[in-house]
Amino acid sequence: MNPGVDLTVSATLFMTYSRCPDQALGRVHGFYPEESRASFKGGLAHRVFARHLKSGPIDSGQLEQACREEIGVGLNPALGSLGLRPSELSAVIKEVGDLYQRFKVLSSEGFREAEVFLESRPAAGVTLRGSVDATFDSVGGLRLVDWKTGGLYETDEQLSFYALLWALVHRKLPARVEAVSIGSGESIVARPTKDSVRATATQVAEMVNELRSVLDLGDSELEKTAGPWCRYCALLSTCREGAAAVTVADS
Repeated sequence: MNPGVDLTVSATLFMTYSRCPDQALGRVHGFYPEESRASFKGGLAHRVFARHLKSGPIDSGQLEQACREEIGVGLNPALGSLGLRPSELSAVIKEVGDLYQRFKVLSSEGFREAEVFLESRPAAGVTLRGSVDATFDSVGGLRLVDWKTGGLYETDEQLSFYALLWALVHRKLPARVEAVSIGSGESIVARPTKDSVRATATQVAEMVNELRSVLDLGDSELEKTAGPWCRYCALLSTCREGAAAVTVADS
């Protein structure tokens, strides 16, 4: 990697860059999508899933209290920014409860850890960082799992990033990296190899080099690529390509 400004690279930044480099640059500059009802619900559901894996099943009569406790621990700022009325929050908790009922039927055999934080510094001024929802021992080796409360689209880069980060931290490849839809039970499975991890490392390095080059020159833009991700982009109000994509999608 070329020298330059310090950068922290997450799976989300890597995935965003693969879709639209300029949107990724916006994240580096601190422009993030506003908190949404869907993202809040997803964050709460993930906390409930982790609680289940760490402490055991949650009785239906205790679920609302468990949700409120998890909000108090880590989601109060997001709740405050959304400004949900009590009735709206109750509706979100009910939806999380529906997701939890689906989650409970998934096998937890071989469970090792939940919310596994990973961090590596592969080059000067570059930090790779991520959190794997859960790890499991399975036939063939370790399995990393990312729960999805929405669709399974645009997950390949995320899974490959987790495989790279795990290999950097533990000096060993996971056997499988999966994205699992709680709604449908469907999954996308990646089986990392040394070659695939090297390829991801090259992609990450190329992204870092381009971001650093633009930041060092003081330029404000990179290539823009329009798509479904434009709707929630923090730069949408100043992006003609994104505005056009949203207009077409809504027509």
